[in-house]
Amino acid sequence: MKLPLILASASPRRAELLRQGKLDFEIVPGDAVEIFDEQLSSRELCQLNAHRKARAVARRFPDALVLGADTLVFLKREIFGKPDNLDEAQRMLEKLQGRTHQVVTGVCLMHLRAHRERIFAASTDVTFRPLDAGQIREYLSKINPLDKAGAYAIQEHGDKIVAEISGSYSNVVGLPMERLGEALTAWET
Repeated sequence: MKLPLILASASPRRAELLRQGKLDFEIVPGDAVEIFDEQLSSRELCQLNAHRKARAVARRFPDALVLGADTLVFLKREIFGKPDNLDEAQRMLEKLQGRTHQVVTGVCLMHLRAHRERIFAASTDVTFRPLDAGQIREYLSKINPLDKAGAYAIQEHGDKIVAEISGSYSNVVGLPMERLGEALTAWET
């Protein structure tokens, strides 16, 4: 029996990636508060938050397969979540410009009734072009950076700021579809 799939996220980017992957799913955003703990590695932190998001929704839908995800940007040990305002978005992009950072997404698949879960993380290296303040302001005028980790979206005018990536493109968008596909296939076997 195939379980109903629930995306425990309000992210339009994650929903679009799942649609592109031809997956049938429902969207039920959770209310789990994201944790930022500098004692945890980037992978641990994203996996913990993905687990918390999946569990919050799985409690309401114990017979469904719930997908929780959390994406953060890391420059060495500094965490770049979603900026609170445009000034913070500008500062984030100033720090990232001309450098390579990591985009890490933690993913949790959970079927509460069966007491089953699968948690993993994917990491992609992203190198930004050298950018001056004017280029950063211009980029920020083209997107809404406030709902994006690191204040940018590779799929929205990313060519203006990104020089290269090493790893999963979809991970930078918000969900590592290659790894997720493997995990969903393994789940059903």
